[in-house]
Amino acid sequence: MEAIKINLDDYVLSGGGANGDSFDHKSDPSVMLKLYFPGIIKQPQDEMLLARKVYDAGISTPEPGDFVTTGDRYGIRFKRIVGKKSYSRATADNPEKVGQYAAEFAKMCRDLHETRVDTSIFENVKDRYFRLLEENPFFTTVEKDKLGKFIADVPDEDTAVHGDLQFSNAIFVGDKRYFIDLGDFCYGNHLFDVAMVYLCCCLDGEPFIMETFHMHKDLAVRFWQEFAPVYFGADRPLSDIEEEIAPFAGLKTLIIERDTRRPMPEFRAALDSILK
Repeated sequence: MEAIKINLDDYVLSGGGANGDSFDHKSDPSVMLKLYFPGIIKQPQDEMLLARKVYDAGISTPEPGDFVTTGDRYGIRFKRIVGKKSYSRATADNPEKVGQYAAEFAKMCRDLHETRVDTSIFENVKDRYFRLLEENPFFTTVEKDKLGKFIADVPDEDTAVHGDLQFSNAIFVGDKRYFIDLGDFCYGNHLFDVAMVYLCCCLDGEPFIMETFHMHKDLAVRFWQEFAPVYFGADRPLSDIEEEIAPFAGLKTLIIERDTRRPMPEFRAALDSILK
């Protein structure tokens, strides 16, 4: 894929993340830029191709534009959603509306997880976890066998999976709602996906939640408590929901350990039901 050369002087920094930065165009409010750090080339290429497939599949997400480069950095231009706010930022700014925002986000997630997709053009979430498990250097062979069996036994579904379902990765403006950062989009069982909501709100520590989501952990936990009955149904006890979803949240350690390159014992407790 050939990248279009751009001048970064035409953009203003608007945010940052683990792999790069986001920018708004100085003169064209309809354009935003997601730019990866120097040396990262394949990831933005893959995300560009996937973003186009996801958009064409009818998922509510900002329209991707061009694959671009500044010379030493590569990225993607998207249609900018002017005036948008993420559900995490909205909750942090208006904690009294946590119930409203959690319910809206839960309904978005349910709609996403009921959307059937063409399984011939997207990866199965289970295949992704099998690959992560094979590459992980921190679990023993016996542990990997147990985790692999758990993954294999999960019922298959042919519906959309965001892949990084944090409440910061859904935005809204007015009555319009969009998912963003769909670089790990795939298909499969919804529990692999919604477990990320539980992990971000309940398993992450106070410092990380404060830095990433701009709120104290007790507010994040309340978001989950408001989210769960809307997503899973008000007739299910929260304790039963968390018991079911905990091992799926624990599996997220495969992604986190890949990115941090160190074992994450703080999340492994959620895998006790599999590894005991």
